Amino acid sequence: MKPLVVFYSRTGTTKKVGEALADLIQCDSEELIDTKKRTGPLGFLRSGRDAARNKLTVLGPLIHDPALYDVVALGTPVWSGLMSSPMRTYITNNKSKFNGVAFFCTQGGNENRKLFDDMQALCGRSPVSVLALRASLVKNEEYNERLRQFAGALQTQSDANAATTSEDR
Repeated sequence: MKPLVVFYSRTGTTKKVGEALADLIQCDSEELIDTKKRTGPLGFLRSGRDAARNKLTVLGPLIHDPALYDVVALGTPVWSGLMSSPMRTYITNNKSKFNGVAFFCTQGGNENRKLFDDMQALCGRSPVSVLALRASLVKNEEYNERLRQFAGALQTQSDANAATTSEDR
């Protein structure tokens, strides 16, 4: 089994990282589609408010079953210091299916510690790796080495899980 990359992106920054990660480790990816309108200045404000209130949302149909993957890399933008509502919804609905998790985020500032703690608590498991990237680094293509290191941790975990599974046979 391989890792699965799952991400939500309001502006395209987290999508850029999620797609680059999936390409790097040659695995499946899933973009979460929020049915709630979040574009423009009002969407920005609504998004921050929803994150601060730990609100869930309605997601569009999903393609991949996370139970079929060794590790699910969960990517989200940082909203008010927290994960996005679409990511909160995905984790809430699928946490019992996760064999392993890793977290990545894109952000304007440096406010990711609470986000990763919140994701870990909601998943009920520790991540194999975490990656926080400032949006400016993503925009300027200055994140490739950090993404390779994160991808390496995912691949190592996936390989270890695959070895354990074959030994159990």
